[in-house]
Order: sequence, then C-alpha cells, then structure tokens
Amino acid sequence: MKLHHGPSLPSRRAASIASVTSGACLAFMCLAVQAADTSPPQQLERWSAQAGTPGQAERGRVFFTSRHGGEWSCSSCHGAPPIAPGKHASTGKAIDPMAPAANPKVFTDTARIDKWFRRNCNDVVKRECSASEKADVLAYLISVKP
Repeated sequence: MKLHHGPSLPSRRAASIASVTSGACLAFMCLAVQAADTSPPQQLERWSAQAGTPGQAERGRVFFTSRHGGEWSCSSCHGAPPIAPGKHASTGKAIDPMAPAANPKVFTDTARIDKWFRRNCNDVVKRECSASEKADVLAYLISVKP
C-alpha cells in the first residue's frame, strides 16, 4: 500500500525550480531598475563638484580628440563626433554611441560609468582621469547633437 502525502517529488522539484526562476527574474528586474541610477546631467554635476569647477565642452572636445602622447584618443574608438556606433581600435568590437543625444542609455549607470572611465583613461592617457577631465568630456558629449 502506497501512502501519498502532498505533491510528488517531481512536482515539488518543479515548484522549487519555478520559485528560484521567479526569484532570479525579480532580482534581474531589480538590477535593471537599479542600473539606471543616474543621468548625464547628474554625472556632470558630480564631477564638476569634485573638480570644483564646471565642465567645459571645448576642453572636453580637445581632450576627447587628442592622443595624449599615446596611440589612441577617445575618438579612435568612439568617433568624432561620437554620435554613431564606434568600434574598438584593436578588437573591432562594436561600441554604442557616446553622445547622450544619440544614445539615451549612456551615462545612466554610475558603476558602469566609473568602470569604463577608469579603463578607457588608462588606455588613452595611461592613468585615471581627473574629475575635471571627466566633467569636461561629459560636458562635450552632452553638447554633441546628431
């Protein structure tokens, strides 16, 4: 005689998987919502405050298009003006446009912004960019219109 108490093992396993999947989906949606934690003007304000001076678009344009003694400039990969998709100079990987007018999602995730500024500044100027340089570059990128 077989006793049956509650759902069978396969249906309990399916319910458990569904619960984990639902939780993962909710966590992913929360991360997606959290990822858009800022805007280009907020980032410009942040770096201008850290620099103690407002970002200047013309200085940002010069910084963005200069090679700084190295092989690359920002525009080597991101284009000049940066309103179309770019392409990594050595890997050929596609890069979304950097101008907020051409790509509304750019500069909306603080952690991602900090990560890519750190990487790209190291590639282009061989050091971390200053708050003033970041403010200038962002002032320039905000000024660029398609």
